[in-house]
Amino acid sequence: MTQPPFTVRKARTRDIPTIVELVEPLVARRILLGKERVDLYGDVQEFRVAEAADGSVVGCGALHVMWEDLGEVRTLAVRDDWLGRGVGHALLDALEGDARELGLTRLFCLTFEVAFFGRHGFEDMDGESVDPALYAELVRSHDEGVAEFLDLARVKQNTLGNTRMLKVL
Repeated sequence: MTQPPFTVRKARTRDIPTIVELVEPLVARRILLGKERVDLYGDVQEFRVAEAADGSVVGCGALHVMWEDLGEVRTLAVRDDWLGRGVGHALLDALEGDARELGLTRLFCLTFEVAFFGRHGFEDMDGESVDPALYAELVRSHDEGVAEFLDLARVKQNTLGNTRMLKVL
């Protein structure tokens, strides 16, 4: 078996400018929600990057913990010229591994890439409700990802057309 022409590793602060370059076109097309650079630096420990053999970063993704058993896959992006080469799959596998290490049993994502996430075991939440006690706790959060998970009206303008998906690990 041959090695892929990239490796997945934890992100470093020096990767943030490249993550911004990867994400900005997707934000402009309203495929991903934008984040301020200062927030990306603050969240760097949540990120994994795919690094090509030449040292360039060709993809990124983040795992954000939302609750004791629940995490969100965020900001999964691959450079256009690397699409279809297994980068997204490898990043998602790494993020799932991180989730398992943290003791998470469910992963959430909000995405237009339903087929990609579906191939990886995510299912459309399609109106799935949240346990009322958990809802009461989560609704206190100021995190937009939590609002997306709960399908709150305040994030609707940013999430139109996206699908809420969930995977049980």
